[in-house]
Amino acid sequence: MRQRAGPRDFLLRMPLGGPDVSRYIRAMKKSAPKVGIVSLGCPKALVDSERILTRLRAEGYEIVSSYDGADVVLVNTCGFLDSAKQESLEAIGEALAENGRVIVTGCMGAEPDAIRAVHPNVLAVTGPHQYEAVVEAVHQVVPPKHDPFIDLVPPQGIKLTPRHYAYLKISEGCNHRCTFCIIPHLRGDLVSRPAAEILYEAERLALAGVREIMVISQDTSAYGVDLRHAESRWRGRAIKARITELCAALGELGVWVRLHYVYPYPHVDELIPLMAEGKILPYLDIPFQHASPAVLKAMRRPANQEKVLERIRRWRDICPDITLRSTFIVGFPGETEPDFQFLLDWLEEAQLDRVGCFKYEAVAGAPANDLPGAVPEEVKQERWDRLMAAQQKISTARLKRKIGRTLDVLIDEVNADGAVGRSYADAPEIDGNVFLDGVTDLDPGDLVKVTIDHAEEYDLWGTVAERPAPRRARGQRGAKIA
Repeated sequence: MRQRAGPRDFLLRMPLGGPDVSRYIRAMKKSAPKVGIVSLGCPKALVDSERILTRLRAEGYEIVSSYDGADVVLVNTCGFLDSAKQESLEAIGEALAENGRVIVTGCMGAEPDAIRAVHPNVLAVTGPHQYEAVVEAVHQVVPPKHDPFIDLVPPQGIKLTPRHYAYLKISEGCNHRCTFCIIPHLRGDLVSRPAAEILYEAERLALAGVREIMVISQDTSAYGVDLRHAESRWRGRAIKARITELCAALGELGVWVRLHYVYPYPHVDELIPLMAEGKILPYLDIPFQHASPAVLKAMRRPANQEKVLERIRRWRDICPDITLRSTFIVGFPGETEPDFQFLLDWLEEAQLDRVGCFKYEAVAGAPANDLPGAVPEEVKQERWDRLMAAQQKISTARLKRKIGRTLDVLIDEVNADGAVGRSYADAPEIDGNVFLDGVTDLDPGDLVKVTIDHAEEYDLWGTVAERPAPRRARGQRGAKIA
């Protein structure tokens, strides 16, 4: 019996670009299984979502942005705080109501019984960074219809961020055992990627037009410890799996490189000269969490606040433009009024540029739950208000120093009112913006020079001092990779 011609045979027999080929391609795309995704939580979870979508897209699935157009919906959950778990459960419920065919993954997926107790009709539940399990669950619900001759994935993979910036995850898991955190339970101990693998991914991002790469992990400073800083080859030379060497290499790509979640190990000092030389952005996101020695000890965090202040002074001596961002927890069990006042005094001396603050929230399974001295909710709120008010004054004063300066600004959005961008001091979605009122002839991804005219608590306003080259002369937006 003569075999039926497959897609490849059909394509080989048809004139290139003929009408029958066009109809065939349209039919294949129409019949492709469709997947939607809801991605919650931190940028690390966002990268997990991107990896899942990249794999599914490579298998011929179409990625859609609406519930009603999807054959199945993935919900990538966050499970760090009870409030995050509640948000995840609500997102699962919404997806079930709107679509009905839902697969759950992510950090809260480590607690499948808790999910199924609320939503017994979910099709499958997988834990964090279990990519194979998620894809297999999708296969069982809606099998792939893949044709490698027409279903192509861009070399940088599928991204959920705007095309001009992207997150680059360099490791999974964490070796620390902070008493308020269950990340090691959810994601395991530190597992680093080889340096060359990271750098080749970064190259693909740059070539695709990405202008800013944000390096993320649970503990960026610890990168490569588990690999004993093993070398791998990139561009014909050996690169150690160590954050200093990795950042130096990333600095060769001609794009902004921003560091997040940098634990203040001593070797972080080695990164400051790279910032002063312009190889990576002069920006450090360091989660200090508190300043009181007693609270830090209860958190199982290093209690060397005086040394940290001295290091901050040295960093600013070497790189005066450095921006320091951090997060803090108020109302931790046992935190006294003197402990909190110590934190306020420390912030006044440290003069951090950007600060986020969380009211302590008990997390199921965290050792901190067993600590004495629970702080009442109204006291937590009062301390949160005081800390944010104090930091607002610091932030306002530091931003006013930028009035009159000309800064590089990366444009994120352009609308009828003008353009919105960010300077080196601003990470997307968590820091401030630079507003260019009335400027409507720029594009997202443009890098322009802006003179700062006005500053408020968190944001800047400015005037374009130098525009990018006309679009027809710019060529590809990405970096030129040797």
